[in-house]
Amino acid sequence: MKRFLNCNASDFEKMTKSELIESIAASEGRIVVCETIGAVPQMLGDVTNAEFAASMGADIILLNIFDVNNPVMHGLPADVKPEDYIRKIKELTGRPVGLNLEPLEEGVASTVETDEWAGLSSGRAGTLENAKKAVEMGADFIVLTGNPGIGVTNKAITDTLKLYRKELGDSVVLIAGKMHAAGILGEAGEKIITRNDVKEFSEAGADIILMPAPGTVPGITMEYIRGLVSYAHELGKLTLTSIGTSQEGADVSTIKNIALMCKMAGTDLHHLGDSGYMGMALPENIFEYGKVIRGVRHTYHRMAASIKR
Repeated sequence: MKRFLNCNASDFEKMTKSELIESIAASEGRIVVCETIGAVPQMLGDVTNAEFAASMGADIILLNIFDVNNPVMHGLPADVKPEDYIRKIKELTGRPVGLNLEPLEEGVASTVETDEWAGLSSGRAGTLENAKKAVEMGADFIVLTGNPGIGVTNKAITDTLKLYRKELGDSVVLIAGKMHAAGILGEAGEKIITRNDVKEFSEAGADIILMPAPGTVPGITMEYIRGLVSYAHELGKLTLTSIGTSQEGADVSTIKNIALMCKMAGTDLHHLGDSGYMGMALPENIFEYGKVIRGVRHTYHRMAASIKR
């Protein structure tokens, strides 16, 4: 089994779910996950934001605002069919690719308005039908979380996890958690994710527990996240610390500080959100974050290795 750090595109193509998880664990907290949006104008004209993020050292690509019923991915060749968008992104980047789905709890609504363009569409909802479609489209993992103002609760995530684990089996990696309150102010600050949430997500079938990176939301300190990471590891789960508060567009010094705090917290994967200017993190921040957690050797290797290897 290769460490993820040493894997190339051909290795990822052959990996089972369990092999992917083991390779991540073996890399000891040195994996960068970059969120991108294909539905907004891409930063480099005829190149997708996913390709741009990969070129700066992203190990894994996470598609946000991706509607499985009506997918949009600016920058792809015109002859690519919508149902093949995820497979094409995997081919062009040589990286594992997944997407966000957003589960809702009946009778609970967001108390915060969201941008009109980012409102929840049917193909982004955390339904079983959408999850099955995502797997059919080639997704390596599904993240159950919520965008700002959508109104996703931790209970909705737990209930959806149970359904997905039962119906999807081992066909896809399941990641669960929130990187901010997602419109539920009663689950803000330290209530975004608690020790009990970690336990419930784990028992419901999550492979990886998502939580805010230290310093990204009020009250979330390195010590607090360190405790949750340690507990998740005790339960046999990996963790993903996430920058989902537009600080992926902050100055390099801020990014380096967050990266070191996440490293000290003991996380297995590091996530950068999609709001540099809009659509992906600032490219220089992807690069600098990678250098902090794994040094120039592994950062340059990820950037330089051909997708044909």
